[in-house]
Amino acid sequence: MKISDLCVSVDDTSIISNFSLTIEPGSIHVLMGPNGSGKSSLAYALMGHPGYTVTGGKIIFNNENITHEPIHKRAQKGVFLSFQQPMSIPGLSVMTFLQEAYRALKGDIQVGEFYALCIEKMDILGIDYAFSYRNVNEGFSGGERKKFEMLQLLLFQPYIAILDEIDSGLDIDALRVIARGLQQARDSNPNLRLFIITHYQRILDHIIPSHVHVLQKGRLVRSGDATLVKEIEKHGFKTEM
Repeated sequence: MKISDLCVSVDDTSIISNFSLTIEPGSIHVLMGPNGSGKSSLAYALMGHPGYTVTGGKIIFNNENITHEPIHKRAQKGVFLSFQQPMSIPGLSVMTFLQEAYRALKGDIQVGEFYALCIEKMDILGIDYAFSYRNVNEGFSGGERKKFEMLQLLLFQPYIAILDEIDSGLDIDALRVIARGLQQARDSNPNLRLFIITHYQRILDHIIPSHVHVLQKGRLVRSGDATLVKEIEKHGFKTEM
């Protein structure tokens, strides 16, 4: 994915300004920054959320311009977004949701074959099989919601995964499960690009990034390797560190 001079606004208010970044196959990019800096807004814009208007720049993915593609087209091309706060859908079971989403993204699959695939991925994440009969995110704990996001990632096998605070609100055991899921996704597809948005170093103790970036007031102000995380921990989110 190549993001060039991207500008994003919400209700005529500028949120992201001249953001440029190239996310290479197999790389792990981490985006950090203070609250309100525009990290989630950037994630939504990359996924094509209609509430976020691209006012400049472009997004190229696998040599295609997807700047103004609708969400479902981006998903079919292999763009995946894990939400910071996934919404509940009363009346829709996890299994029905997953199967219909899989068919929309990957093509038709027999019920028995899909169920076996789900069981395989649920085992990786330590998810009880009864989970599949619950309604989507209804009554889920924070950890269950994050595991459900990871289950979708493992099932749908995208080319790029944008993970918006996949580690927030997790205890150490749940964090290890999420890290294990990410590693499994990378093992299944070594070219998988990860774009991890986080406030914390904890997830980075398990998944070592190749690139770390700092976003402030909608602008990319600093980039480096994994050692930049230590600088941020020591000095905070300052432009000059």
